[in-house]
Amino acid sequence: MHHLRFRQVHLDFHTSPVIPCIGLGFDKDEWQATLRAGHVDSITLFAKCHHGWHYHLTQVGKLHPNLSFDLLRAQFDACKEININAPIYLSAGLDDAILEDHPEWQCQYVDGTTLSASVASPLRPGFHRVCFNSPYTDYLVEQIKETLSLFPNCDGIFLDIISQPDCCCVNCMRIMHENGLNPLVAADRQKCSRMALEHYYQLTTQAVTADNPDMPVFHNSGHITPGRREQLKKYFSHLELESLPTGGWGYDHFPLSAKYVQTLDFDFLGMTGKFHTTWGEFGGFKHPNALRYECAAMMAFGAKCSVGDQLHPSGKLDESTYDLIGAAYAEVEAKEPWCDNVSNVAEIGLLTAAAVNGSSARDIPGDIGAGRILLEGHFLFDVIDGDADFKKYRVLILPDEVAITPALKKRLDTYLAKGGKLLLSGASGVDADGAFMFDIGAKTDGISPYRPDYVLLNDLVRPASVRSPMVMYLPSRRLKVTEGTSLGDIYDPYFNRTDHGHFCSHQHTPNQPQESGYAAGVKHGNILYLAHPVFSIYRGWGNVPLAEYARNAIRLLLGETQLETNLPSTARVSLMEQPAEKRAVLHLLYANTINRGGPLNVNGVTSRGAIEVIEELLPLHDVKVTIKPRKSVKKLTLEPQGTGVLFSVAEDGRISFKLDQFTCHQMVVMHY
Repeated sequence: MHHLRFRQVHLDFHTSPVIPCIGLGFDKDEWQATLRAGHVDSITLFAKCHHGWHYHLTQVGKLHPNLSFDLLRAQFDACKEININAPIYLSAGLDDAILEDHPEWQCQYVDGTTLSASVASPLRPGFHRVCFNSPYTDYLVEQIKETLSLFPNCDGIFLDIISQPDCCCVNCMRIMHENGLNPLVAADRQKCSRMALEHYYQLTTQAVTADNPDMPVFHNSGHITPGRREQLKKYFSHLELESLPTGGWGYDHFPLSAKYVQTLDFDFLGMTGKFHTTWGEFGGFKHPNALRYECAAMMAFGAKCSVGDQLHPSGKLDESTYDLIGAAYAEVEAKEPWCDNVSNVAEIGLLTAAAVNGSSARDIPGDIGAGRILLEGHFLFDVIDGDADFKKYRVLILPDEVAITPALKKRLDTYLAKGGKLLLSGASGVDADGAFMFDIGAKTDGISPYRPDYVLLNDLVRPASVRSPMVMYLPSRRLKVTEGTSLGDIYDPYFNRTDHGHFCSHQHTPNQPQESGYAAGVKHGNILYLAHPVFSIYRGWGNVPLAEYARNAIRLLLGETQLETNLPSTARVSLMEQPAEKRAVLHLLYANTINRGGPLNVNGVTSRGAIEVIEELLPLHDVKVTIKPRKSVKKLTLEPQGTGVLFSVAEDGRISFKLDQFTCHQMVVMHY
């Protein structure tokens, strides 16, 4: 396993050919001093950018037309001189310069239009996508080989924009014809795309590792898709989780992505940005407290840290940026001993639709909603795929739309037979004919014709503040309890809001006074089923009592949880073990995020809409934690402060302690 450094920078350098004097502001001493001030120990440098220009002297590619010296060599040698690692970046999926010479290498959609990375028209500014089924891939391989021949002691190759859309370029049309695929059939075009990606992975990974099998390589597609573990194992040395909270990923994307990656055998980075928004924002800065929190979260969820920056065409690093990074990385440096070689402790496995259904989508509502409910409820959990070791978990959650295959059904049956517990919701656990695949103690009459309907929950799962029928915004399964224990009743509306003759008030029709005869959910033995897609509803509407209902259902099935705390739902917890050091590290995280900005269009300039930001880091007071450790605890310490913590031990081995206060991030170390 490739071992990563903790304090990295990803230095974008996508530079237009019409900008003059490229790199002339580079000064070795200033470069080194700035990186030292930022506490940086690794920086990814550019060999080739999305525009298609190289920043080193090249016989294969195209040198930036306004670069007069070997900028990459100067940067690289300056880093190596002060023991800063230097992985090298090549844009793989975008190359505007070569497409000017070879327009036939560009992706084309089924209607014949060319595919761009960001714009719909060739008349608008934006990068253009190359096809990996074209001879471009051979061209890319030669660029990789040349880069490694020039920089054999680099610390890895980072290849970017690794995806292949449905493409009907002349190359894909030929390949589909040769393989008996019909370009008029979407499934066949998608198969051709998968063939192109496999072709890319094989050729580029071979090029990176041909002379040095230990040369690190990472292929970036902006999101690690669950369920790809064989592909990852075959072609990746480590993982980098691109997740800029203000750039569209949000603050909950990274922890959920990290919780999946932690179940795989990889060292990995979290990658945020210094920008207020996202990549390519010159002069944009997030608040220093935001970066402090984001780096703390990376460490808390088992990752090393990477911060995205964009180098000015002059070649000068921005001092304000490295002041910003340095404030966060000074804290990271102090915490590293407690965050290396860790494994996540979990009692719940979240088996996602993304992993089981084979989706590369970043935002599947049920998956995201379930992850948020678990994070906000301070449960200890992993995000898993169908190849995971189920027996590690007391409960498996299959949210809303997990399509259970016969092979997965067999594995789940074995898990249940050995005492495991299963929580299903919505369409999860329902076969193609609409019948339940497990004995849940109930039968179904199909999907409710009403949207919305209402639930009156019983005391097993009822939110504390709601004792009336509560609206559920998406349809339920019609659930008739036979042998199980009902979780409450469904109330139908008088009618659906459909047209001018059937509507009531401003939103939806109220519930009828009498219950419908159908149940909101059922618990039967080791299985609990919720009739609504509750996790998707939470993702879409953010209903707080509904989240409480879902958390109560999880606790009803789980029984006594391993960890209890009075932290607010906006706080995060994780528990990491360091077996070699004979200790476990409890991470407590808190930042108050807030939406700033909003939709705006002034003279054709459009804002990005509301952005979730962090400004103040407010302390939390009187934090109480009770936890059941896996081994007897000899002492508790706060790190990196090194101070002891008083704790009590219950008869069952649970320990309890209280912190007077903490701000942003606190590690509580249990020494065995």
